[in-house]
Amino acid sequence: MLARRRLMAVLVNALGFEVIWTLCVLGGSWVAAIAGSTWIALHLRYVGKPGEWRLVAVFALLGLAVDGGLQLAGGLIFGDQRLIAGLLPLWLWMLWPLFATLVHHSLAWLWRWPWLAAALGALGGPLSYFAGAALTDVTLAPWLLPAQALVWALLCLGVCRYYRRWQYRHAATAVR
Repeated sequence: MLARRRLMAVLVNALGFEVIWTLCVLGGSWVAAIAGSTWIALHLRYVGKPGEWRLVAVFALLGLAVDGGLQLAGGLIFGDQRLIAGLLPLWLWMLWPLFATLVHHSLAWLWRWPWLAAALGALGGPLSYFAGAALTDVTLAPWLLPAQALVWALLCLGVCRYYRRWQYRHAATAVR
């Protein structure tokens, strides 16, 4: 029964992320603000791990720094969309904290294998940008997808390190 409940939670986490990702990309910034923040709030309230809100906040800042930097370098061209701080549309920025909701849940199995995580990040990150750009008014510079592959490979390696530390701290706290 517990295994079935856990599997259901992982599936809801993964499928919910995909639905909200699609709503953010297709619906634009207003939809992203409502759907994304609602999903994150529900996630943190009902299934969030202790301190998981910090991970969500870090990913929000990372998104602004990474994608904002890539936009300033000319890698992402948004046409006439409104940008947060002149860097990103809200719908794109929202995808970063949404990704953080997967780390302790549907992607938790992955962090045990750093090189697999890096390889999947190098593949999945650029594919997400490619798909998002195809569905919106975003132009990607020719160099952006290889740059994203490197960024997401390194990011996933960093998540592996974070996750191991989190597990160690969590196990040490549970023993006390």
